[in-house]
This record gives sequence, C-alpha cells and structure tokens, in this order.
Amino acid sequence: MSLVIWGGATARTIRPHWMCHELELDYEPKLIGSRTGETQTDAFRALNAKEKIPVMVDGDLVLSESAAIVTYLGDTYGPDSGLVPAPFTRERALYNQWLSFIQMELDAHTLYVMRKHRDLATLYGEAPNAIETAIAGFQKQVAVADTALADTDYLIADRFTAADLMMTSVLTWAEAYGVEISQRLTDYAATHTARPAFQAAARLNFSISPGA
Repeated sequence: MSLVIWGGATARTIRPHWMCHELELDYEPKLIGSRTGETQTDAFRALNAKEKIPVMVDGDLVLSESAAIVTYLGDTYGPDSGLVPAPFTRERALYNQWLSFIQMELDAHTLYVMRKHRDLATLYGEAPNAIETAIAGFQKQVAVADTALADTDYLIADRFTAADLMMTSVLTWAEAYGVEISQRLTDYAATHTARPAFQAAARLNFSISPGA
C-alpha cells in the first residue's frame, strides 16, 4: 500500500483521515500521538524533521501540514469529486482564502495558543491571560464564518468541500475546549460531523491518546 497517513488523536490529524474516507481511499493509518515520543524517532524525523503530525506518504512523496495534505488528496484522487475546487477557478481562490484563514486565525493564533498554555502547560508554561486573549480572538475571527454561513451549510458554492472539513475541525476543537460559538456554527458543525466519512475518521483518529 503506497498511501500512508501518520498521526492521530488531534483535531489536526483527523483532517487527512476524514478526507481519505470522503474519497473512499484505501490507505494505511499510522496512529501515533503528538506527545508520545513517536514523532522524535529517527524513522519519523526522516519523514518530517519538524517532528509534527499529520504526515502523508504517497509513494515517494512525503507531505506535511494538514491543509496541504487534504488539498493534495482531493486534487490527486478526487478531481471530479468537488471536494477541492479545480485550479485556476474563482472557487479555488475562495478555497485557498478559507484554508489560510482557518489555519492562521482559527488554529495557530488562537486554538493552538490555548493548547500550548493549558494542555501543554508543563512545556510552555501557564498563561491564563494568553488563553483569555486567544478565546476572545477566536470568537472575533470566527464571526466571519458565522456571517458567511448565515444562509448556507457550505463555505464555497453549494456543496461540501475540504474547506468545510477544515472549518468543522476547528469548530469541534473549540467546542471540546468549551469555547462558546454561535448556534448557527454549532448547527453547521453538527451537519458535517454527521457525515459517515467523519464518523469513520473520528472513530479511527480518536482511538488513541495524544500523549502528555
């Protein structure tokens, strides 16, 4: 089997697993956690020197970063699926915009700050003010999605795409952290987490512990 997805147990690692299930791909999951020591082995460092998950291996291609992985999977294995808009289109430009926004404003700048100073406080230190600021920042930025989704369940056009997959992953992450989101966003996330592909990916992804 040439397609392998490394990583499990986090909101970031569920993304490529979910995408593989949406595309009904036959792949090998390597369910290692981010804080179990398994990303520090020589074998894993040879795949990703950043020591981060998820990582995809497809033949001789090694790819990290969840947004890059789901986009590659859609382009390569589902060009007619609609999960990733075709290159050089207006929809692809909007898709790129949403993924950049999700990765930066809703993930790295806010939710991951909470993870660092709460779940990983032994490594990064307790910082209650940083957590409060991150929560406020998330709620301010996610309001953009709230407005965009006022009358639709889809970020782009009239169909489910990997942009919705990525957005749902951060909304469920926020809910798990007890961060208040609007009823509209709660309903949007519930719509997409009801998808069979999400359910299958979640059972797989969260079957292991992320580690301390």
